[in-house]
Amino acid sequence: MNLVLFDLDNTLLAGDSDFEWAQFLISRGLVDQEIYEARNLEFYENYKAGTLDIHAFLDFQLAPLARHPRQELDALHREFMNERVEPMITPAARALVRSHLDSGALVAIVTATNSFVTGPIARAFGIAHLVATVPAQQDGRFTGLPRGTPAFQGGKISRVDAWLESMGLYLGSFETSHFYSDSHNDLPLLEKVSDPVAVDPDDTLRAHAQQRGWPVISLR
Repeated sequence: MNLVLFDLDNTLLAGDSDFEWAQFLISRGLVDQEIYEARNLEFYENYKAGTLDIHAFLDFQLAPLARHPRQELDALHREFMNERVEPMITPAARALVRSHLDSGALVAIVTATNSFVTGPIARAFGIAHLVATVPAQQDGRFTGLPRGTPAFQGGKISRVDAWLESMGLYLGSFETSHFYSDSHNDLPLLEKVSDPVAVDPDDTLRAHAQQRGWPVISLR
């Protein structure tokens, strides 16, 4: 069996669901535009630069979830999927995912974006397994805090290892292990798999991929 892991934002999606969710909340008047938009842009630039403080970002990202009941959030997410996410899913991305699923590989999305935002996106791709940052819940409501290790940078390795262990597997269980990503933030996990693939990569990852002889593809 082969293992195939996909980063989500700017890899399978032609855009960033994390950033777009914040912009969507602004568009609905659910957060203060002036303050929230500036912070959202600041965190996004820090992510691209590789300087993101993931814990400060999660404090920012998860706080709005704690202010609303789950039923209301789920309804908002359905609108978000239609308005913001579906236009970011390209035919090439769908075809690549389908080819790996049809091959019988074990396929998962591995993303730093929280599982509330990304769960429905994974299902839209037909991917059953999601390794994401987990927003903590209590009595059916989000607390505004993360649970466990964020799936970011080296944390992706820890979370993938724990997911595989839960099924009695480990990275060496597979004939091949692929990881598709656009970001230099994912270099720790890209270095761990047998077949790393750079997808529409940022400049740092592109240079690294070219130096290492990794495939570079586009899904746009």
